[in-house]
Amino acid sequence: MSNPGIMKTDFQGMTVASTGKVRDIYAFDSQLLIVATDRISAFDFIMPNPVPGKGEVLTRMSAFWFGKMADIIPNHVVSINPDEYPAVCAPYRDLLLGRSMLVKKAKPLPVECVVRGYLSGSGWKDYSQGKPVSGIALPAGLKESSRLPETLFTPSTKAADGEHDLPIGRGEMENLLGAELTEQVIRASLAIYERAVAIADRAGIIIADTKMEFGLLDGKLILIDELLTPDSSRFWPKDDYEAGRPQKSFDKQFLRDYLLSIGWNQKPPAPELPAEIVAKTAEKYREALNRLVR
Repeated sequence: MSNPGIMKTDFQGMTVASTGKVRDIYAFDSQLLIVATDRISAFDFIMPNPVPGKGEVLTRMSAFWFGKMADIIPNHVVSINPDEYPAVCAPYRDLLLGRSMLVKKAKPLPVECVVRGYLSGSGWKDYSQGKPVSGIALPAGLKESSRLPETLFTPSTKAADGEHDLPIGRGEMENLLGAELTEQVIRASLAIYERAVAIADRAGIIIADTKMEFGLLDGKLILIDELLTPDSSRFWPKDDYEAGRPQKSFDKQFLRDYLLSIGWNQKPPAPELPAEIVAKTAEKYREALNRLVR
């Protein structure tokens, strides 16, 4: 794992396409280079400290899952081997190794595709207040972290940096994408989630929910961004699962819980993280990877 962690990259001679909460993205003609830094965000804010090795975990895990889902839907990955990247990347090979992907440039769909198998996070918050979850009415009597009677597809808008994604219903999604593409996205999302759940179950992990992204390439739907990582999913240890309470996790819920415990008001500036919180977060990410990718 890298040490002390990479907060940002600055590759001379390469065009920056965008900088996200975690990824630095560089543009070539028909391709993008996605570099996963060790930045970590919580409550839509980037923390001031990196989590060493996190970018490598995200990249390896995404590559693993993209491979597992390739027969369900094509994805944007061209290579994760820096020796196969454009020549301008060569001076940065050592930094790129293990934390980058060369991908096809697609047109992202304007929705976040969230699949929920368990009642947690914002879904539990809405349910506990008597509200439907993304417009879907659920039966009475469910507890926090309950397995849902059926897997839910709950899309949301893509918010600008610093703003929160907002849940939308299927009708609003169809207004954005059209009925046929909406159906295609939902079918692929549910198939990916169900296969991932079965694979993770054998590794002793419950995938409570996950967020994925799709794009269009030459008019065809493909899977893009990251896939089924601890940044985009809730991973729970199966042997400690019990409905009716929050769960231990292999994701950044640990960090969120810490930030709530210190009473941070979720406004800038984000607080400096103690070394033990950084180390424990890194350990949780690595354990998820080591359980799944053998």
